[in-house]
Amino acid sequence: MDDAAARILIVGGGVVGLSASLFLARQGVRTCLVEKHPTTTIHPRSRGVNGRTMELMRELGLDEQVRSAGAQLAPAVGIHTGTSVREILAARGEGGWLFRKMRARGMNGRESKRSPTSACRCTQEDLEPILLAAAREREVDARFGTELVELEQDEHGVTSTLLDRPTGKRHTLRTAYVVAADGARSPTRERLGIARSGRDLGGHQLNIYFRADLSSLVKGREFSMCLIENPDVRGLFVSINNTDLWVFHVSYHPEKGEGPADFPPERCADLLRKAAGLPDLAVELKGVSPWQSAVRIADRYRDGRVFLAGDAAHAMPPWGGFGANTGIQDAHNLAWKLGAVLAGRAGEALLDTYASERVPVARAVADISGSLSDERGLIRVTPGLRMMWNMRKIFPYLTMGYGYASSAIALDDGPPPGPGTTELRGRPGTRAPHVWIESDGKRMSTLDLFGPGFTLFAGKDGDAWYAAARDAAERLGIRMNRYRIGIDLLDPEGAFSAAYRLKPTGAALVRPDGIVAWRARGRETAPGETLEGTLARILAR
Repeated sequence: MDDAAARILIVGGGVVGLSASLFLARQGVRTCLVEKHPTTTIHPRSRGVNGRTMELMRELGLDEQVRSAGAQLAPAVGIHTGTSVREILAARGEGGWLFRKMRARGMNGRESKRSPTSACRCTQEDLEPILLAAAREREVDARFGTELVELEQDEHGVTSTLLDRPTGKRHTLRTAYVVAADGARSPTRERLGIARSGRDLGGHQLNIYFRADLSSLVKGREFSMCLIENPDVRGLFVSINNTDLWVFHVSYHPEKGEGPADFPPERCADLLRKAAGLPDLAVELKGVSPWQSAVRIADRYRDGRVFLAGDAAHAMPPWGGFGANTGIQDAHNLAWKLGAVLAGRAGEALLDTYASERVPVARAVADISGSLSDERGLIRVTPGLRMMWNMRKIFPYLTMGYGYASSAIALDDGPPPGPGTTELRGRPGTRAPHVWIESDGKRMSTLDLFGPGFTLFAGKDGDAWYAAARDAAERLGIRMNRYRIGIDLLDPEGAFSAAYRLKPTGAALVRPDGIVAWRARGRETAPGETLEGTLARILAR
């Protein structure tokens, strides 16, 4: 790609940066993505793709690939504690009928009542190559081994200096905006002087990624995590594929002068054997990396023409699987807004709603993940039903788990939706309900109709809204898909009106990101004026 074709520079080629490039491509925005490392990650990192993120993968046409990539890990359920993996599994066996049922069902991304998909397992190591391949297919200029070393912005754009690490050559790139998805230590955030607020959670960990064949021990007793405590080792044993790939988080203590260098390969292998409870276990180390358990939220998500996303904006412990999922959802929220502004369909002020919508979500999930940490920064494991009670705050986020209240939404009366909401009833600020409909003989979800422009659903007697949407879109120069339920779309189960809380004369407007922007339950006197004015306000026109 010619540099001049890129409208946005994305810094960071992890799951968030790659997702941002794909969401922007769907908006017709050309991007250049730079990643200082030569390849996608070699560490599994995150392991879960929550329900909302799977909806976004479906939007990109990647949900089947993601589901397939995580199939081996899907049956991994249960968080246990004991002196070794061998002892835990011997004591628990298959875990009784409940765990057998949960294991058989697994996190497999299949259809649910509230969504055409659901949460699934897939490690970051497997997810990133899927995203990268899709990005290159969609003409994203993805440059690995390339680092952002300087950045200057003015009122018209951003000038970035890029270093090609293999050759040492530098060149400049001029873009309208920059999206910084360059991790928790984000050099871009530091360069901009954006501070972070939060707290340490009391632990320094080594993430030891290794290969060891435990298939015969684990088969039929697949687990998610085991907290190991014995006289020789304390740490968290994590399943990656239920057969021969695992991660072990072991604590170290800088206050005692201990650091990562005190864990050479021989010591790591010995700790792994003791944690597994198998003294003769053959172990192959694949990677060792330090991390600190902490909550850190950026004080600002925007600095002029530069936006933070993912861990650059919010770092949190992995418990609950919020980090990567929240970052991907950041990118989805930001992409349609950048696309609308770049196309001249929205005012610059629309971009301010990125922070006002996403910061409350980050704070909420960071608090949850932090509350699940013990004094060492590992996940807090408690017996039986108490563990389920501690984890209850996670469950809403396995489906949707958040709502928005900003100037980009025409809110109904009453308390505004916010983080943790599970409401999917067509209320503005919440994700539009999933209903199975038919179009040209094809069964699809209403979610499959959203983006890259706005979508208007009108009831079977909502011709006035249907016509008003056409006229408003033409006058404002925006993209608008319009459907009349029962005419353009068939509702074979008769579920639409109840799901969206609409009368036959009503209508609902859905943003490109699938969030309900406005709703009229029935007929109004001036539909054209109402709809055009609403769209203008949402788009900061």
